[in-house]
Amino acid sequence: MTVPTPSPDRVQSAGKTADQVDASLHRERTKDLLRGLGRVAVYTLITLVIVLVAWQAIVSYAGISPYVAKGPGDVWRFMTVTEPDARTTAAEHRAELFPLLNQTMRDAALGFVVGILVAAGLSMAFTLSKTVESGVMPLALLLRSVPLVAIAPVIMLITGRGTTASVAVIATIVVLFPALASMMFGLSRASRQSLDLVHVYGGGNLTALKKVAIPGALPSFFAAARVSVPGAVTGALLAEWLSTGKGIGGSIQKYNAGAQFDKLWAAVALITIATLLLYNIVAAIETSVLSRMGMGEANTLR
Repeated sequence: MTVPTPSPDRVQSAGKTADQVDASLHRERTKDLLRGLGRVAVYTLITLVIVLVAWQAIVSYAGISPYVAKGPGDVWRFMTVTEPDARTTAAEHRAELFPLLNQTMRDAALGFVVGILVAAGLSMAFTLSKTVESGVMPLALLLRSVPLVAIAPVIMLITGRGTTASVAVIATIVVLFPALASMMFGLSRASRQSLDLVHVYGGGNLTALKKVAIPGALPSFFAAARVSVPGAVTGALLAEWLSTGKGIGGSIQKYNAGAQFDKLWAAVALITIATLLLYNIVAAIETSVLSRMGMGEANTLR
């Protein structure tokens, strides 16, 4: 029996069709990416406007003395305008506050990275072994139920007061548990049919985790990263207040005690804006990665 040979025109037509499909998919993913980034930009702007309006409303209508309460306009002038009779200049204000912000961002980055890595490791270990989960999870829940302020002295006693280790531990605890819950939720939703298929072809639990569970849980992993951004900043501020005395967390109490309310409000505004921007940067990265993987619609969890 003679097998018919496809004509060159038919082969070329099939090749063009495949190229057209690839180009169409590329265009759709690019559109999905641009739409996602546009949504992130709009959400950032809307959130910033809401924060500024709420801040001004509280300052204007809460009946707080203007000597104590400073609005967005007051903070802007403090950071950018030098009054004729002022003893310090706006440049000096920026030179004092920006290094504090930089220190807090470094502390938050440390807690964010360590917390995400520990949460990812624990979630995968719990997925691979129910024995590990049953042995570690009760301890994690117990640690979660204790207020961080109550166990902070124990942490500082073990790690040393004012050390980088104390900052890492305190910030990591704040980040760890919400991230762990989100990651475990994502890993638990892996397709049972896909897992069974891996096992049928001789793959073990580790192979199923790498090939099925982790790729399918990427939206949950990115959600954990987004949630962990404000958590890491909160943990850094708490660690600076309780342990190191550095950064914005260590300076806010000093500004309050010294009645330096302009610096107090400016520091709070800087850390709030930085947290908002970092949160939306992570959201933009999430949109880009998931769109490239054809999982753009999964990014609507927010």
